Amino acid sequence: DFLCISLVNGFIQLRYNLGDKTVILQTFQKVHTNGNMWHSLKAGRAGNEGYLDLDGINITQKASPGMNALDTHTDFFVGGVSSLNLVNSMAVENEPTSFTGCIREIVINNRELKLTVTDPKGGANIGDCDGTVCGYTVCKNNGTCQVENSGFSCSCPREWTGNTCEQSIHCSQNRCGSQALCIPQTTSFSYVCVCALGWSGKYCNSKIKFFIAKFIGNSYIKYTDPYYGKRDLQYSRISLNFTTNQTEGLIVWMGKGEDEDNDFLAIGLANGTLKVVIKLGERIKYSTCCDERWHFVTVVQNQTCIKVYLDEELILFEDIDPQRKYTALNYGGICYFGGFEIGRKVNIVTTGLFQKEFIGKIKDVVLFQDSKKIQLMKAEGYNVYNGNYGN
Repeated sequence: DFLCISLVNGFIQLRYNLGDKTVILQTFQKVHTNGNMWHSLKAGRAGNEGYLDLDGINITQKASPGMNALDTHTDFFVGGVSSLNLVNSMAVENEPTSFTGCIREIVINNRELKLTVTDPKGGANIGDCDGTVCGYTVCKNNGTCQVENSGFSCSCPREWTGNTCEQSIHCSQNRCGSQALCIPQTTSFSYVCVCALGWSGKYCNSKIKFFIAKFIGNSYIKYTDPYYGKRDLQYSRISLNFTTNQTEGLIVWMGKGEDEDNDFLAIGLANGTLKVVIKLGERIKYSTCCDERWHFVTVVQNQTCIKVYLDEELILFEDIDPQRKYTALNYGGICYFGGFEIGRKVNIVTTGLFQKEFIGKIKDVVLFQDSKKIQLMKAEGYNVYNGNYGN
């Protein structure tokens, strides 16, 4: 499988192969090559449907029914490759040649690549397109960079301050605790403090402990499984208690959540139903209601056989892949509860499987056949409160 973007006779071309056939898309307009004009390019695919957008002019093409997952296990190359032997003959129209020009602001699956000297895995014959200490996006938040003898300085818009315009003026004199996040409230010319796990209060300066985690929206816990390397990933299991009065929300995402190739097991609410999704190639769903009572849910994966228990009653038993193509849940040792990191939207990370962060309470989380519940207090997280008492 491959996905390749190239310049062909002045046109941008997207080619991808999902294992059964090669799809080719080409822009209607040519790229200006005067060397002074930057172009905005968006390309990719959703299932087997590809899209290509050059400077706001979009084309799409739907492939014939067949494979819809891109299975790649190679490095990601920009501008050229370390060896022409790595280029599939169907990935380009003519003999492969390296790109000459400037590239910036590469975003892959909502994550921007850092095109610096140290961050890429390797490379050769790459220079600085800007040629000054200002470079690209040195000044944040639309700040203007100015070259000076001592380096550079940033002229910041009215709402921002700091050496690189990285700080909101509303947070410049904030009283948030050292581990808290300051979130500017531009309409009220103020700010709010988002508390790290284990802290509460207006300024996140009150230490708390809890056994029941209360999620209020825009909340998350990220737990790293210390025993991941010893797990038999063909036999995964997670159980927990939850309570909510909401009809939408992500309860748990067992997986990295970084890109579409990551395996995951997820439990959440969608349209008033409890929804279980597992990425071994298939998805499953079953119904219940959200009634503010505590519910005990367990999901067991035995290779490709999935069992779901609700309040200790077996409500689903299904083999999602009788061909046994994928049998291990390679979730990376990461479990998210309630949502994802601040700024990462649930509907985007889950590609629409779930729409919102969880609002409610979670307790008694057990992974695999462990004898002890995981200690949510010792994980990473924000905006999670003590749910031991009250609503």
